[in-house]
This record gives sequence, structure tokens and C-alpha cells, in this order.
Amino acid sequence: MSQKDNSELKIDLVFNCNKFSDSKYNFLNKQDNLIFESSFWEEVFSSWILIILDEEDSPFPKFIFEKKSFSLSLQIINDNEISSINKKWMSKSGPTDVLSFPMISDIDITKDLYFVELGDLFISLEMAFKQALEFKHSIKREMLWLASHGFLHLLGWEHNDDNELENMLDFQEYLISRLD
Repeated sequence: MSQKDNSELKIDLVFNCNKFSDSKYNFLNKQDNLIFESSFWEEVFSSWILIILDEEDSPFPKFIFEKKSFSLSLQIINDNEISSINKKWMSKSGPTDVLSFPMISDIDITKDLYFVELGDLFISLEMAFKQALEFKHSIKREMLWLASHGFLHLLGWEHNDDNELENMLDFQEYLISRLD
């Protein structure tokens, strides 16, 4: 695949973050507070799309490589809200860390459009905070981990066995490392 000109790449991000009144979410580290900023996530998703579009051998639907405009939504919510979504749409009880609802496929009838609507991501800040403590890294790092996982699902990446999951987790690590 030849290098394509990505200078006109556009991300349309619908970002929503609940008001979290709990003082434990008032992070002392200014870098951690970036997770509450739409501009931070626009930059992250733009970077990841550029990285993916430069991939020679990828598991993503081929038509996305011809696009320059992408749209997605990200909502940072609490455990109660993600539990409700998890129950309604996934028929699973209780909270989870990230849910993604992709809107594209290789046979998508909208693939001839100028833009690609990727879908919706929901991340539980409470779960992310617990996992950040458990894995002894920053909340920003955990949110990037969860967002990258959900983002890859929006692009059609699935993990139906341990090998596919390991490949996905390695690619997530790669995406996050390229942000530094």
C-alpha cells in the first residue's frame, strides 16, 4: 500500500463527560486531568487514525484507507450508567470498563460516503480509576488503554481467541506508545 496524504484528515468527535463530584477524581497530576478535555481525545484519535492508515497489513475494513473524515463519540460515564447500557445492549449484568458500538463493516452500504461514522465508545471512569490503582499506573494511561481497546473494536477488530486478543493488546500498546 502506498503512503497516502493524510494532511486533510478530519476527526469529528462528540465528547461527553459526566460531572464527577467525587473528590478522588480531582487529580493532582495535570496530565491526568487531560482525560476530561475534548481536545485531548481529538488529538489522540487523530494520531491513532494516522498510525492505522499508515499500516501496510491491517485487519481493518479496506475502504477506511480511502477516507479523510471520521466521526465517533466518546462518553466518560459512571458505573451505574455503564451497567445500564451493558444490561440493555449486551444482556450482561453489572459494570464493565469500556463498551463500544461499531457502525462500520466491509459490506457497509455507507462506504461510498466521504466520511466514516465509526460508532460510540463508553468508558466508566470508576472502573478505569480502580484498574489504574490495581495496575499501578496513571488514570490517563488506563483511559488511553480502554479508549484504544474500544477504538479498535469500532474499526472492526475482534478477539475471538487468545491469539487474536494478544495481537489486539499488542497493537493497543503500540498505539499508546506512539503518543509519547
